[in-house]
Formats: sequence, structure tokens, C-alpha cells
Amino acid sequence: MDEPILTIDEREAINSGRWFSSLSPSLRHDILRCAYVKRYKDGELICARGDSADAWSAVARGAVRVSSTSITGKQVTFTYVEPGIWFGDIAIFDGDRRTHDAFAHGDTTLLSVSRADLKKIMAQHLELYDALLKLQARRIRQLFGLVEDLNTLPLRARLAKQLTHLVRSYGVPSLSDAGEVRIGLQLAQEELAQLLGASRQRVNQELKAMEREEVIRIEPGGLVVRNRDALMRIIDSEK
Repeated sequence: MDEPILTIDEREAINSGRWFSSLSPSLRHDILRCAYVKRYKDGELICARGDSADAWSAVARGAVRVSSTSITGKQVTFTYVEPGIWFGDIAIFDGDRRTHDAFAHGDTTLLSVSRADLKKIMAQHLELYDALLKLQARRIRQLFGLVEDLNTLPLRARLAKQLTHLVRSYGVPSLSDAGEVRIGLQLAQEELAQLLGASRQRVNQELKAMEREEVIRIEPGGLVVRNRDALMRIIDSEK
């Protein structure tokens, strides 16, 4: 579904993104001037593995679930692209096809720039080359960090780091307790386990242990973090 403009909250999510906000005003203006808005329902396919790369996009609302399908037909989730994050440029740069499937997770809004318009903006703003190099470097650092965590940290610490990240990206302050934060991104335990490279059973055990320690609370609608300092202590104890 196409809509002509972003809502105020959606525009704020784009403008406050760490990478986008670092660009010059003229570059931001030209990107927004060429961009178009698309809205997706929960679970709707955005692009499939093997598709040609026709656009560069940022999430303005909701999330994009990046996944692949195993030979047994099971979908495996690798990451969630959060509001303010741009994605899809790698396939545009190397001319290859999309490497993964992308689905809307929750009602999701994307702000997109076509391949042709992106090339025009890059020709007009040399600044964008340097900015995109920095964006790629940041992604590589994050990837190395994830690989290091997977190989050096126990599941308990990796889970605490993931919950801390989800609080930063999707935290909603609790109305009943100022010290509590609800994670607004709805994740099944199987999906959380896939992000951590672990079984659902082991993740469930760690979540139950954290609940007994009053670090989190498990509710039918998702997770509530009751003690963010305790999460940080779990992470620091394994360094």
C-alpha cells in the first residue's frame, strides 16, 4: 500500500536515525525529496531472495524481519531491521540479487529510494560515498561482534545483550512502574532463539531464570524488563 507522506512519528524515526542524522542538511533533503513511502501489513513479503535490487530503504515504523528458508522448509530469522535503519544497498552496489527474504514484522512503513535516484544522488553528493562506506564499516564491526559473542559468551550473557538491544530499540516505558520497560517488538521465543543461535528450550530456561531473579517478567503479550542494571551486570560478568 502506497501513501504519499510519512506521519510525524515516522518522519521523526527517520530523521533521528544515527546514520541519517549525521548527513548534511542538503543531502538529507535530496534523499527525502526522491523517496517514496510504502506500508506493509504484518507478515507481508517485502522482497524475496533472488529478487533484483530496485530500491534502498529505511524503516520508519515497525520492523523488517530478514530470514532464509532451510532445505527442510523452515524459516530461520537472522535479524530485525529497526526504525531509523537503512538497508538494501549491498545488492545495489554489487549488482547481484537479494540474498535473503524480508517480511514486515508488525505493521511496517518503509521509506525507499529507487536505484536510479540513488545513483543520481551519489553523483551530486560525493559526501554520500564516504557516508555509505562508514555505514558498511559499522555493519562489519557489528557482524564481527556477533560472531565473537557467539563463540565466547554463554547463552545467558548473549540473551542479556539481546534484551538490552531490544529495550534501546523498542522499549516502551511502563505506565504502572517507571522502572520497568516493555519490549514493543513482539517476538515468539522461537524467533528470539534464532537470533541467538540457540534452541527455544534453552532460551526458555534462561528467560525463566531471569524471571525468578526479577530481572524480567514474561507476559502473554511479550517481555517486560524490570531491572536494566541487572541485565548489564549479567553482560559485564562474562567480560
